[in-house]
Amino acid sequence: MTARIFLKLTAVIACLIAVALLAADLLASRVAERYFITHLEHEFTEKGRMLIASPLLLSLDQPRIRELGHAAGARLTLVARDGRVLADSEADPARMENHSDRPELREAFAGRINSITRHSRTLGVDFLYIALPVPEKAAALRLAIPLSLVNAEVAAIRVRILESVAIAFLPAVLIAALLARRLARRMSGIIAYAGELANANFRARLPVQGGGELGLLSLKLNETAAKLERTVQQLQLEHTELDRLERVRKDFVINVSHELRTPLASIQGYTETLLGGALHDPEHNVRFLNIIGHNAERLSRLTADLLILSRLELRTQEFRYASYRANTLLADVLDTVRPIAEKKNISIHHEPGPDSCEIFCDSEAFYQVVSNLLDNAVKYTPEGGRITAGLKPVTRPGGAAGDGVTHWVEFFVRDTGMGIPHDDQSRLFERFYRVDKARSRELGGTGLGLAIVKHLVHAHGGQVRVESEPGQGSAFFFTLPVDSAELATFTGI
Repeated sequence: MTARIFLKLTAVIACLIAVALLAADLLASRVAERYFITHLEHEFTEKGRMLIASPLLLSLDQPRIRELGHAAGARLTLVARDGRVLADSEADPARMENHSDRPELREAFAGRINSITRHSRTLGVDFLYIALPVPEKAAALRLAIPLSLVNAEVAAIRVRILESVAIAFLPAVLIAALLARRLARRMSGIIAYAGELANANFRARLPVQGGGELGLLSLKLNETAAKLERTVQQLQLEHTELDRLERVRKDFVINVSHELRTPLASIQGYTETLLGGALHDPEHNVRFLNIIGHNAERLSRLTADLLILSRLELRTQEFRYASYRANTLLADVLDTVRPIAEKKNISIHHEPGPDSCEIFCDSEAFYQVVSNLLDNAVKYTPEGGRITAGLKPVTRPGGAAGDGVTHWVEFFVRDTGMGIPHDDQSRLFERFYRVDKARSRELGGTGLGLAIVKHLVHAHGGQVRVESEPGQGSAFFFTLPVDSAELATFTGI
């Protein structure tokens, strides 16, 4: 690739040099020719004036005139005003034609010195003619110099000029060759790099050598590659996320279908049984209706939880944030759950935090988070067990308060239930995930409660976690911000 580009550049440079040499030759030859003709005109005009002053010319002695022409280096012709040739240094005047129509002689007859180059009709050669008036003879003297002399001098000068220019161009040719090689190498590198980009190798980078247009082009190509690399990475991440979401969607559809199938099948089966005659059976009709009601209630809870979870994941859930006393909010939720716990002989205890603790949250969201955690604790705590809920102030790194930390309140719900195996704890907040599926359905759980807890807490910028040991109970923790500044820092509201 480099060699081919180098040869092309070299050919272009050679053509440019050839054109430059040709132009220099044409211009130099014209200048030299004009210079010589002007020099000859001046030189032979002076010789003509000297000849006119010489008595040898006016004697019309042909041998003497031939000697004068030889000495002057030109053909001498003395022509009368009527065009007759009186004397000539190279021909017999008596045999020569009338010269009255010669333009240079007409000017001389008018008293003006005139010079002209033209083709001789007699000899068939180009001449420089110089005509001067000769008042004593009422005639004109014409000197004819063949232009072959000028052409020979011009040719010699052209050769010297071409040799000089060629020698002068030699360093330029060497420098141009070096530049062409360097340019070819850089162009080859750019072309190879473009091929890497075409093959989707966006991690490759082109060395930026020097400035100029090629340096700027290399820089722009590198910037383009970096942008393409970021775009491809973003597309890959989005593709991965889409694949994950598609898997989640499929799992969600399968789980929803499975969760709906059981209560719907139960409702349909017992309804058909009642319609088939069991409606009038006092021993079974009430039990069947209770089962239908229980499954309908389960469907209602499942539908409600799915709607809440959908709004949270789509971020269309509207929250009404305000500041609340943390102890008061927690105590209110505990009071609503306490009667349900007492039916199982489970005690609920409140461990309040400092009276000054406030949280900035949506009260309905807080109620749903705590009630879901308490509801799970009641379901999985055996009779005679104990549930404890409380709070304490905590800090987290960062924030806009200027002290390098953010201020939060951590809530906890701890029970004395069966505990959760370690392998299940990492998936506990997934939708429809159950540690004990059979018992969860038996207790009426939808499998969405903890997923809703996670989304509600994250919507407030908080974190949720679980600590549990099998056979020793479980403890769920979540954090909420103390004011709107902390909430804005983590949620961008």
